[in-house]
Amino acid sequence: MSVTTLPSPLVTPTWLAEHLAQSDLVVLDASWFLPGTDRNPQQEWQAKRIPGARFFDFDGKVSDPDSELPHMLPSEALFSQAVSELGIAPHSTIVVYDTHGVFSAPRVWWMFRAMGHNSVAVLDGGLPAWEAAGYPLESGDALAPQPSTFQATYQPDWVIDAETLHQQLENQGCQVLDARPAARFYGTQPEPRAGMRSGHMPQAKSLPFTQLVKNGCFLDVEQLRQRFDALSDQDQRLIFTCGSGVTACILALAAELAGRDRLTVYDGSWAEWGSGMKYPVVQ
Repeated sequence: MSVTTLPSPLVTPTWLAEHLAQSDLVVLDASWFLPGTDRNPQQEWQAKRIPGARFFDFDGKVSDPDSELPHMLPSEALFSQAVSELGIAPHSTIVVYDTHGVFSAPRVWWMFRAMGHNSVAVLDGGLPAWEAAGYPLESGDALAPQPSTFQATYQPDWVIDAETLHQQLENQGCQVLDARPAARFYGTQPEPRAGMRSGHMPQAKSLPFTQLVKNGCFLDVEQLRQRFDALSDQDQRLIFTCGSGVTACILALAAELAGRDRLTVYDGSWAEWGSGMKYPVVQ
C-alpha cells in the first residue's frame, strides 16, 4: 500500500510540492516531442527538472523493441525490469509530468494503469505550471535511483489491438474517439508520417485533444463531462486513438476525470491503422 494517497488521477503543483519529500513518492519526467522536432527530452530533463524527477523513456527504453510501430507498450517483463531500474516499487506513488503542460505525461499514466499500478497521477500543467508557481528546480547529472522490484500485471481491458478493434467498430456498446486534429480526422490535412492514408475509422468520432486542455491544463470536470456526453453514452466503452498512441491517452485520462470507467487505448493508432490497405478508412 502506498503511504501517499493521491486525491485524483490529476494533481496540482501545490499538492506535489507539499508531498515531494514523501519517501514513497516518485516523480517522472515523461516529456516527448513529435518526430522532426529538434529537441531532446532527456537533455532537457538534465538541464531542468522537478527535484528528484527521473526520466521515463517510453519512446525508447520502455517500449516494445520487436514492433515496427513507435513506442508500443512493452511486455510485462520488459516494463517490470525498466520500472524496477528506476527505483519504482509496488508501493510507490507516481506523479508524471511533461514539459508541454499536458501532452505526453498521460501516456505514462496509461502505461502504469495498463500494467496494474493504480497509484499514478499526472501533474496538471506540467513543468510550466510548476515553474510558474515558483517551485524549485534542479539540473545536472541525477543520482542513480536505488533499484527496486516492480512486478507488472497486464490489464487487457486498458488496451486493444487492431484486429479486435476492427471487429468492434459496429458494436453499439463501443465508441471510438480520435484525438487527432479535426483536419487529419476528415482527411483535409495529410498525415505527418509518410505513407499514411488520410481520414478516419468508420463509426469513429473526432475529439481533438486540444478541446480538453487550455493553457497546458485540463478543463474542469464539468466541461470534460460535457465533451464526452456530447459524443457518447454514459455506459459505452470508450476506445481512444490518435496518431501513434500518445495523445489518445490525454482523452483516456480526461474521460476518467469525467467519471467514465470503461476506457481503452488503441496502442497502434493511426500509425498502424492508416498504413497499408488492410483496415477500412473513410473521410
